[in-house]
Amino acid sequence: MSNYIIKCVLLVSVGVSLCLADDQYTSKYDNIDLDKILDSKRLVSNYVQCLLGTKGCPPEGLELKRILPDALKTQCSKCTCVQRQGAVKAIQRLQKDYPDEWKLLLDKWDAKRESLAKFDDYVKKGGKIC
Repeated sequence: MSNYIIKCVLLVSVGVSLCLADDQYTSKYDNIDLDKILDSKRLVSNYVQCLLGTKGCPPEGLELKRILPDALKTQCSKCTCVQRQGAVKAIQRLQKDYPDEWKLLLDKWDAKRESLAKFDDYVKKGGKIC
């Protein structure tokens, strides 16, 4: 799997969070309305602050913070298809609509932009999410 999925998990921070399991992360939060979150500057800000550790987190945000290091390390190899799709959507929307918040997340979770570069390369080559 590509590192683009790493970013997916990162942006999944916007709402699609997961729990570490043996083979896959739990699908417990797969039904979160990601569009509702991404359409709200307030909600995006809350999730970003959660991931940055500057504000409290909802349960799914706490779970995401817990699994994010593993997901980044393994290129989201334990993500379900729904989680990958949500992560890609979140990445694309954050880059487009919330560039300041996106930069803060990258600075914290991908300071060298290695995962972002791999994600961008994967997308340019027409990589599939699932």
